[in-house]
Amino acid sequence: MEASSEQQKKSENSSSSSSSKLLLYSYWQSSCSWRVRFALSLKGLPYEYKPVNIRKGEQFSPDFKRLNPLHFVPVLVDGGIVVSDSHAILQYLEDKYPQRPLLPADPRLKALNLQKHLEEKVGPEESLSFAQLNIEKGLLALEMLLKDFASRYATGDEVYMADVFLAPQIAVSTTRFNINMSKFPTLSRLYESYKILPELEASSPERQPDAVR
Repeated sequence: MEASSEQQKKSENSSSSSSSKLLLYSYWQSSCSWRVRFALSLKGLPYEYKPVNIRKGEQFSPDFKRLNPLHFVPVLVDGGIVVSDSHAILQYLEDKYPQRPLLPADPRLKALNLQKHLEEKVGPEESLSFAQLNIEKGLLALEMLLKDFASRYATGDEVYMADVFLAPQIAVSTTRFNINMSKFPTLSRLYESYKILPELEASSPERQPDAVR
């Protein structure tokens, strides 16, 4: 009877742990946050959205500092586990929630997926022309890397991690920085495929509870 009772407790604890909801600390206009929202949507993982208004400095609050002393979003909380930085979060999601993989099994394509992102090095203090120059350099590099691999999506006919990075970046490049995507035919074609994905639409900035319209 004692053994049975102990097994029941373990089962209940396991059930409680597996049913705990993910928390995502996010800012609607952050493309790093968008890529994590996109990945969560693709994997079908429900989560609670915790807005952090970085324009108002909420990332410097004592509560948020305890989560991420580096003061940036996104931050994912999964039970007692806290993961910050979008790259680390995506890898954590791959390891913890293997359903709907975002990395292909092929080692070459897997490596290619892990290369496909642009760092957010453009701050609000920089001019639009400076931002455009740096973004276009990054997009040109991605165009060259992908032109021999891209199919319907960046590395084939399935959405993988490369697409999770690319879709928000291209969207932000065109809408916020007015980048002329005609210079990048491969990326432009990919973005047309991304735009019709319901998971991308659901994770878009305008659909978030803290969006300013």
